[in-house]
Amino acid sequence: MNEAINRPATPDGEDVICATEGPIGRLRLHRPKALNALNMGMCESMLGALEGWAADGAVAAVMIDHAEGRGFCAGGDIRLLADSGAGDGAAARAFFFAEYRLNHRLFTFAKPTVAVMDGITMGGGVGLALPCRYRIATENTRLAMPETGIGLFPDVGGGWYLSRLPGRMGQYIALTGTRLNGADCLALGLATHHVAAATLPALKRALIERPVAEMASILDGMAEVPGEGTLAAHRDAIDQLFAADALEDILAALEAADSAFAAETLATLRSKSPQAMKVSLRLLHDGAQMASFADEMAQEYAVATRVVQRHDFVEGVRAVIVDKDHAPRWQPATAADVTDHVIDQIFAPLSADAAWSPA
Repeated sequence: MNEAINRPATPDGEDVICATEGPIGRLRLHRPKALNALNMGMCESMLGALEGWAADGAVAAVMIDHAEGRGFCAGGDIRLLADSGAGDGAAARAFFFAEYRLNHRLFTFAKPTVAVMDGITMGGGVGLALPCRYRIATENTRLAMPETGIGLFPDVGGGWYLSRLPGRMGQYIALTGTRLNGADCLALGLATHHVAAATLPALKRALIERPVAEMASILDGMAEVPGEGTLAAHRDAIDQLFAADALEDILAALEAADSAFAAETLATLRSKSPQAMKVSLRLLHDGAQMASFADEMAQEYAVATRVVQRHDFVEGVRAVIVDKDHAPRWQPATAADVTDHVIDQIFAPLSADAAWSPA
């Protein structure tokens, strides 16, 4: 969306625009042909801007949105990660290291932060939005962590955020990759406000022109109450069907249930990587007990550096993104064949010289 507000023209060739407008530091994703998917340069630019604004007394708050296109952020540069994972993995490790530093910096940023999740908000986009104090959803919002479908897992803090959702909703979202609309996000606390997309230009103008101390009241005043989300009717069933931490038990519960929702969900899980689903369940189990977000990111980095070089990630990207035959050949092919030993190897801590650290 191109807002008719007083702001600098969008520079050609920049994947992210980092600029100040009044007291607001703005991070505007500008890679519309890739649905604003993140690359290394974008992560480094945003992290650098945040470091500068943290010490700049003239900047009182930060807003993250997208300059144009129909998606806030579709994730990370998956093709780059897969190509690297098929080789020595160095480029993938460098990307994860930078991206997770950006996620952590947003999580710990002292000044108010606002994310405008208008449109597709997936993977890396979730990692940008959820650390923010204020998270705006609209009727266009489609938020998801679909990584198990490409042999990956819900990273960028997914183990922290999803494990803290009510009931077993986090496990359901992590395993199925289901898309949440704006009403779902508000109901689950993933969004703090739901605003009509048509009012976003006026909302952003008000946040820029009025004192930052009024930010909460501005958002409250322009927020709307959406209709019921897509998942509200299934929350009890999700809590029952996804009650276990073992993938085999979840699959058995779905097989035994006599409902269209259970049958549909089972079919969805059968299309996902068994290894990725087991990694995701372990991630949420551990994430619920993490002492700090930095600890969470350190573990996710260790897991990501290993998963990105395993067969299922390269194969998942081939099937979904490269060849688009949507017929991945997972190895191992069944949940029973993904042993605890394999999962323990994936989750083993890295050596001190290879581990992730905050900026």
